[in-house]
Amino acid sequence: MGQSLVKNYVHLIFSTKHRAPLILPPVEQELHSYLGGICNNLECHVIKVGGYTDHIHILCMLSKKIALMKLMEELKSHSSKWIKTKGVEYANFYWQDGYGAFSVKPSEIDRVIAYISNQHEHHRKKTFQEEYRDYLDKFNVEYNEKYVWD
Repeated sequence: MGQSLVKNYVHLIFSTKHRAPLILPPVEQELHSYLGGICNNLECHVIKVGGYTDHIHILCMLSKKIALMKLMEELKSHSSKWIKTKGVEYANFYWQDGYGAFSVKPSEIDRVIAYISNQHEHHRKKTFQEEYRDYLDKFNVEYNEKYVWD
């Protein structure tokens, strides 16, 4: 085969350190745009970025030119440095060490976009921890609760 053809949709989820509620207006939308820009600059076409006060969801197409681990490193390091320039209230802003990455079928893209778009409403009923456990269970990911949160 002469070509490398790749189309991997990935739903990324990661939290602020200790789930600190630091992603608030007016920086929230700007952070989402900044994260989307990082994805696009790495040829990981961003489809949707959203989240809540303590975590982020990103739906993108993972480029064939970058490993998932490298994408996450770039997203977290650059956005963490960027947000610290937004004011003294962000001086201690950090992302959690870990992340979740879940594959998405093309037929599920619209559902995931709607889910990410509806985060503020969704989290009136469910915490980030409950949401994340649901994802881990849905995708049959084995985990030790002791090591999931930081």
